[in-house]
Amino acid sequence: MSALVFLALAAVTIGAALVVVLHRNPVYSALGLVTTLGSIAMLFLGLDAHIVGFLQIIVYAGAIVVLFLFVIMLLNLQDEPESFSPPLLAVLGMGGGVWLAAIVGHRVWTAHVAMPPLSEGFGGAVPLAERLFTAYLLPFELTSILLLVAIVGAVVIGKKSPA
Repeated sequence: MSALVFLALAAVTIGAALVVVLHRNPVYSALGLVTTLGSIAMLFLGLDAHIVGFLQIIVYAGAIVVLFLFVIMLLNLQDEPESFSPPLLAVLGMGGGVWLAAIVGHRVWTAHVAMPPLSEGFGGAVPLAERLFTAYLLPFELTSILLLVAIVGAVVIGKKSPA
């Protein structure tokens, strides 16, 4: 992957992530999340990690975001009144964000990282399955339980009580 393509994908990813965080409408935030996850999948494909890139699209951009949209629809969110936050708190928050961005930018600018050699079978199905079902089996199963609890919670919250 050329540096120009990488920088373009990185800019799209960051822009879409900002839409996720800053947009007031949850549906637009979910669409920004789809764009973010799709851009990350393209970065994986550029690293020749094809199976990871396609799993990123299928699992995250497909299933997880659809789950988020179902939760948004079940909750039937309406416009909420504007909340008041003190100006000092807003200024401190923005200052902290700028400070964090400056630190990250400085570290990225001064880093001299060479691309390590890739192992045989990098990004393939067999090494991924071996890692997923051995070293990362517990986090994998806990994530599935967490998603199941989120679905049940959304149904319980969204359920109308009989009048």
